[in-house]
Amino acid sequence: MELDRRTGFLDCLTHAGGKQSRTPELKRNLLAVLIANATNLGLVRMAEACGISYDILAWTQEWYIREETLAAANAAIVNYHHRLPMTQVFGGGTLSSSDGQRFPVQGKSTTARAMKKYFAGQGLSTYTHVSDQHSTFGTKVIVVTRREAQYVLDEIMGNKTDLPITEHATDTHGVTLVNFALFDLVGMQLSPRIRDLGKITLYRMDPQRDVSRLWPVTGPLLTQKINIRLIEESWDDLLRLAASIKFGHATASLIVGKLSASSRQNTLAAALKEYGALRRTIYAARYLADETYRRKIARQLNKGESLHSLRRDLHYAHQGRIRERFLAGQTEQAWCLTVLTNSVVTWTSEYYGLAVAQMRAEGRAVDDELLAHISPAHSENVNYHGTINVEVDTELAKLDPAGYRPLRSRRPERA
Repeated sequence: MELDRRTGFLDCLTHAGGKQSRTPELKRNLLAVLIANATNLGLVRMAEACGISYDILAWTQEWYIREETLAAANAAIVNYHHRLPMTQVFGGGTLSSSDGQRFPVQGKSTTARAMKKYFAGQGLSTYTHVSDQHSTFGTKVIVVTRREAQYVLDEIMGNKTDLPITEHATDTHGVTLVNFALFDLVGMQLSPRIRDLGKITLYRMDPQRDVSRLWPVTGPLLTQKINIRLIEESWDDLLRLAASIKFGHATASLIVGKLSASSRQNTLAAALKEYGALRRTIYAARYLADETYRRKIARQLNKGESLHSLRRDLHYAHQGRIRERFLAGQTEQAWCLTVLTNSVVTWTSEYYGLAVAQMRAEGRAVDDELLAHISPAHSENVNYHGTINVEVDTELAKLDPAGYRPLRSRRPERA
């Protein structure tokens, strides 16, 4: 409720029929539906918990909750979070990461698959993109058996927030030679954490004898020669391919999936993989030589893992089992969870900033370098039990003239 007062994100949830009138109770109903989907309570249980009838909640979801409106509401929260003073301590918004989070599915579903390593039955995966400021700017439901590398570029190219993403980190599941090439062609840097990095093939541009003579230590590690002529002959086609992705004429997941599976007889795919092999070699050299860079990538991936934990905590009802059968409903529920997660992170970041400002005003030294290592992605301030009161005016009346709740006073130190 506080965030809507400051961001107006609920206004992004518009009526599917184009109606402009909004009743005073609409915000209350929208919040109830968002919480019901994100926490996995469902509308029936939510009606019992908050006192709003099931019919009203079902009507609100039918007409206002859609993927495009949820994405717009999420962008409003992320943009507000990006401008907070405390957020700038976490990062500049230029680095992001992506990873899949698996959820079990109850009953039959068109997107669920069996994977004994993670589920007793079947499950699906939500692939999320996270910035270095702890905000989630992209969410996509994918089949759990598909390789995540196909979807790394999708949400980055479709990023509708103010985050100026220029570099992206993934784990080994998000790495292919095609991705290395496409990231460079669209003007970005792919910075993965590759498992068994010492076993990958490194490429050179010159004959082995010349390379070994120039670099006696590292030269012998460059075991394969890159096909520069193939890259040069296909360069115009590679640029056209990158432009198609950058300007939205084709989805990156479709192109990456097709080209990654193509044989060496496909000239464009072969050229793209050759260029990707060259970019991966350059990246591996930088990654191995710079310890600070390795720590930056690991720290960003850890931010994604902490948000996974927060999402898992928030998605608590019915043992976290998704009951939506079809992709559209699952996508809407995933976006509701993303909106709720970003709301918790933004609210926590804002009050962190207020607390730090008060401590500094009292004369205490608080170093920004120390603040950069704390995380707003925790759920200690979330109450999961009891009746859910969705009284907008009552809650907003508790705020001070500046629009915030009063900070808790520090406990006196023991003598």
